[in-house]
Amino acid sequence: MSGDILLPEKKEVNQGAAADLQLNMEEPCELEPVSVRKRCQKECQVHLNAAEFEKNLPHVFSNKKRACQGDTADLNLNLGDSCDIGPENTRQRRQSAYQVRLNAAGFERDLPLPGHPCNGDELLYVNKIGNYSKALPHNHLGEVNLNAYQAYIETLTTGDPADFATIPLGGVVKLTNPQAAYAYEMAGPDSHHLGTVPPPAFSSAWEAGEMAEVYWQALTRDVPFTDYDTNPLTLAAASDLSGFSDFRGPKAGGLVTPGTLFRMDIPGDLVGPYVSQFLWKNIPYGATSITQRYQVPVAGVDYMTTYAEWLNIQNGLPPAAAIQYEGTPRYIRNGRDMGEYLHKDFSCEATLSACLILLGLGVNALAPTNPYLHSDTQVGFSTFGAPHILDFVIRVSRVALEAAWFQKFLVHRRLRPEEFGGSVQNRLTGAACYPINPELLNSQAVSEVFNKYGVYLLPQAYPEGCPTHPAYPSGHATYIGAGVTMLKAFFKESFVLPNPVVAGPDGLSLLPYEGPPLTVGGELNKLAVNIAMGRDFAGIHWRTDGSEGLKLGETVAIRILQDYRDTYNEDFIGFSFTKFDGTTIII
Repeated sequence: MSGDILLPEKKEVNQGAAADLQLNMEEPCELEPVSVRKRCQKECQVHLNAAEFEKNLPHVFSNKKRACQGDTADLNLNLGDSCDIGPENTRQRRQSAYQVRLNAAGFERDLPLPGHPCNGDELLYVNKIGNYSKALPHNHLGEVNLNAYQAYIETLTTGDPADFATIPLGGVVKLTNPQAAYAYEMAGPDSHHLGTVPPPAFSSAWEAGEMAEVYWQALTRDVPFTDYDTNPLTLAAASDLSGFSDFRGPKAGGLVTPGTLFRMDIPGDLVGPYVSQFLWKNIPYGATSITQRYQVPVAGVDYMTTYAEWLNIQNGLPPAAAIQYEGTPRYIRNGRDMGEYLHKDFSCEATLSACLILLGLGVNALAPTNPYLHSDTQVGFSTFGAPHILDFVIRVSRVALEAAWFQKFLVHRRLRPEEFGGSVQNRLTGAACYPINPELLNSQAVSEVFNKYGVYLLPQAYPEGCPTHPAYPSGHATYIGAGVTMLKAFFKESFVLPNPVVAGPDGLSLLPYEGPPLTVGGELNKLAVNIAMGRDFAGIHWRTDGSEGLKLGETVAIRILQDYRDTYNEDFIGFSFTKFDGTTIII
């Protein structure tokens, strides 16, 4: 396959990649103290300052970054007694290291500036029904207090740390880390130098299809993935979603089927079991092994299914209940299990687990571009070995989260599905007249929810509902997109995973999988989709939060790989892997 090619000699992006980045600059929606161009220049200056600091050691401590006398003495060694060998002396090496950082900063600075367009809902609706406002005070309809919302917006605009203490909250629950949106990074892209497309608008048929999907995911939480082909609920979900005019999930023959339900059209995701092998296989962990059986909630218990409970949660009050768990840990076998795994996971858990599984497969699973595969005298370790891969897989998560947080707070502020569910409730009970697309209001999904719960609210898998940060893009999707991209860069995508398995309907055992071969690349992509879509099963994210988050995280990983490309001494031809859109990239 052909696709974007990044030339390592000059670190150039091709026209296609540049076009992706060069979004509409005429109608930016971002809230920030400085323009995108000024932010880009400031990010470059941060890199330059760090490079200058390292280059000028030890005497730099006489200025702002002062070290104690002992530290200075340790650094200020007698160059006349130096024992180091190599192609460069200490002074030459210092200048070379400075140039590497300088080149990386310049490369990032000179990439096309992205625009930051939004869907326009914030300006369109005076009552802010199209935007995230959880934890702020609300009226009886769940509409945010406009004075509180304006204070929130003004604080995001200034970015002044002191102003965040003045945002009015409706209860005891706090906002989650909005100041991460302003952080700078020392490797890879600045968060403000990355763009996303606008999410679906509140009244659109696109949004209606996505909301119907999360209603169905709530209704089918307890259906085993192995039963999707026969269960009446999943059959009904596929049929109902097929009738939406702008539903953008994968289809077969123009229709949503049980085989495409709740998946993504990404290479490998539609092949084999719903759950990735990397969420089922034992994880080699040093001198032991971790069995991937997890604590899961009991079936049939959902939350926020009364209006009073829903409104209290919107106002930032603590939940009135706690999750009830089964007594026996299970392999992930349904949407409720998947949602709970993603309720308690840490940011690089899934990719770290996958990395350890892949490392346990030996050198045959490494990417063919690894410079040590055909060496007669050396093996990789600090570079192109386990420490290198583990470091990149873990470090990319935080950079990805910063990229997501910029989009969440300073550009889109997209509402969560649970908030939209309140609007559906008020619209269908006659309490308000919101412009919700009739395809959703007349759907089987909404009818099924009302028949089961007596309300039109979106049943939640977590008592507290969604986190206190906006929906778009998904943080989970962004960091799994970044981590999986790193793994595809270091491992052989075509390698066929041995002894594949599938969890039984009760989740107590793993059974042999019989079907088409499952490759590293396909199962890594499936892992990315599992993590991105798994939060939708809990009722807290939309499809596009995941699909666009994966793309954003992928770009973060690519840019970090670009910045490190010129740091290696090995005769290395570059990283080569398949992107989520199916094209091949070379770095």
